[in-house]
This record gives sequence, structure tokens and C-alpha cells, in this order.
Amino acid sequence: MRGNVRIAIVGGGQRIAMAVALVVTMLFPLPVPAALADPNAQTAAQAYGWGPPTNAEDFDGDLSQWDLYDGEGHDGNGRRTPKAASVADSVLTITGDARGSAEGMAWKPGAMYGRWEARMRASAGDPDYHAVLLLWPDDEDEGQYGGEIDFMENSDPTRQSTEMFLHYGNEDRKLHGAVDVDATQWHNWAVEWSPDHISAFLDGKQWWTTDEARTQPPGPMHMTVQLDLFRDPGGLKPSNMQVDWVRYYPITGTGPSPDPDAVAGSQASAAASAPATATRRAPVPPAAAPFGPVPTSGGVAATASTVFTLVSLTASAGSPAIAWALSAVVSAAAAAAAAV
Repeated sequence: MRGNVRIAIVGGGQRIAMAVALVVTMLFPLPVPAALADPNAQTAAQAYGWGPPTNAEDFDGDLSQWDLYDGEGHDGNGRRTPKAASVADSVLTITGDARGSAEGMAWKPGAMYGRWEARMRASAGDPDYHAVLLLWPDDEDEGQYGGEIDFMENSDPTRQSTEMFLHYGNEDRKLHGAVDVDATQWHNWAVEWSPDHISAFLDGKQWWTTDEARTQPPGPMHMTVQLDLFRDPGGLKPSNMQVDWVRYYPITGTGPSPDPDAVAGSQASAAASAPATATRRAPVPPAAAPFGPVPTSGGVAATASTVFTLVSLTASAGSPAIAWALSAVVSAAAAAAAAV
């Protein structure tokens, strides 16, 4: 009889542990590794035969390829500081905090024409923190506006719509487009700048293009990665963006392009590119895997994961009282995290 009672208690403890684990998983969603998220996503380089890249960044070391900003933020809002950028597990993370400190960084040297592609995602966050991939002029002091190509800008705080802005001319005129996609998931974003067109790509599909000659930048451009603040700091919801890799392909490149995960460092390029066709706007279905805000450190998620693992182990080992206690700890931690 006592044995039957013990089995019933342990069974109840296991059910409690499973429930706690489910709750913790919902409250602390762990990021999907870049290599596992949407494995069928194609790159524009592979789809259009841009050949091998001549410059590549995999974030498997330091940030010596980049010029990190240190000073006022976008339009004087907040501050850009290298402390907001970090590299771990071959992924770059830029974090914007509640006080308005974030970061931007430039990948130089630039080029007159070319193709740039990056794999990135951004957490749902503050409506005034924009995650941006863009081309910026190497030299703006040319007697005219140097141009700007924002080929991936998340102004939607839910990151369910991404925009394209092409700035041109002395009066900073612009062309605009938008694509519907869940940008909290890993996606491949690319831009092609040639003498006769500028096109944007998402997961190997061209979704925006223009051949208006007046929009052409006047000089060489380089790529930047920026988490920009669009208002005065204070009372902000912490936000972040992550980048897995970045590639540059010369405009004259052609031929098969390697899987980005197989590329390491700079490679030689080939010649002559193939023209691409496009549509102006194309909704793209979101990836299936859920992704919540990326923790600025792995502490909360890792602790929650460890605790609910302990709950399961103690319950299965016949210690329902400890399982109950650990469940209470997890519940309190979850409530505290939800209140932040």
C-alpha cells in the first residue's frame, strides 16, 4: 500500500515538473541557433550565381574588420558605444538598453557597386529602436548628398514588417518598399547595387528593385550594421539585433556561390554577372520556429532551463517535496521576469 502511495506521489511530481517546464519554456523562449533556423532559406548569392565572396565575416573572433562607433546616437538620440556590441558562439549581438545606449559599426573598405548579404534577426522590442542593415557613403563630402541604401530596416516593433529606404539627392528624397516577414527569425538579407539598378533580396528572392538613374549614389559605399534610436532616451524597452555572417560579392562576380557556412575568410572572385528579374513587393511567409527577445546574457534562460531540469530529475527520483519547492522558485522567477 505504501508503495502504491509513493508511486502516485511521484507521478504527481512528474506532472508538476512537466507543467513547470512548459511554463518556463513559454516565459523564457530560448533562441533558435542560426544553423538550425529555417535551414531551407537560400541566399541571393546562391540563387543568382554571384560567385565566391571577396570578403567575409563569420564573427568567430574579434571585430577587427569593423569600425565601431563611439559617440552620439542616430540624429543625436542616445549614445553609440562599443560596449553594446559583443560576439559569442560566432554571432554578433548589438543591444539597445533602457537608457538609449546602443551601437553601430561599419564594414570597410567600401566599393563602387557590388552585392552585400547578411544573415540576421532582431528581437521584438521598442518601437523607437530600429535594427538596420545599410550601405553608407565612404565620403559624404563630394558637393552633394552621398546617398544611403537601407536594405533592411525594422521600424515595426513586432518585427513582422521590414522596410527598404533608398535615399538620394541633395534634398534627401527617398524611395520606399516593405515586405511582410517575421524578422525575429533568421533570414538572409541582400542588396545589389549596379550602374543601372538597385535591388533588395530576402532568402534568395528579389522583392524590390529600381532602375531610376537619379537614385544612384555618387561614390563608393560600405555596409554598416546599426541599432538606431529614433527619439530621446529614457523609458525604452531593451532591444537587440543579431548577425550570423556577412558577405561581399563584386558586381562582376558570377558562377556558383558556396554555402555561407562553408566560407571562411576572403576568397577570389570571377567575372560578369547575370541580370535579375524582380517584383516590387512580395509577402513572405514567416518561419515556423518561435523566437522571443534574446537575453543580453544567457543567465535568465539558462537558469530557468537548469531549474526545470532539476524539477524533473527530483520528481522522477521520488522527491516531490523538493520538486514542489523548485517549482515555487521557478514560478517566482517567471513572475519577476514578466514584471520587468
